[in-house]
Amino acid sequence: MASPRPILLVEDNPDDEKLTIRALRKGKITNPIQVARDGEEALEAIFAADPLPSVVLLDLKLPKIEGLEVLQRIRAHEQTRLLPVVVFTSSSEERDIVESYSLGANSYVRKPVNFEQFIDAVAQLGLYWVLINEALHED
Repeated sequence: MASPRPILLVEDNPDDEKLTIRALRKGKITNPIQVARDGEEALEAIFAADPLPSVVLLDLKLPKIEGLEVLQRIRAHEQTRLLPVVVFTSSSEERDIVESYSLGANSYVRKPVNFEQFIDAVAQLGLYWVLINEALHED
């Protein structure tokens, strides 16, 4: 059996990074978690990945390259155009939601402010994208 594909967490806030990893582990997600702390790191990790991550959890407000541009670049390449990308951000701006879906986000989830809700939301995201969702298999 192949080892589980990693989850790529693109997050520049160290507290949100720790909380997200903790929540995934609490949700019994055992996939390796790779962290990119800015948009440039995220793109380097994605285009160098073999295999591709099972899902990308993408914050929008990132240093170097903004999250929306990261999403646009992911969708522009044949090898990554179908990679599941969940925008996971604190922004509830309508324009961010519309732009994320317009650029091909698979889901848009606003980070809950409440600690327990944050943990539950991340655990549910992990369960869905890693265990429930039927992923494309790379040839």
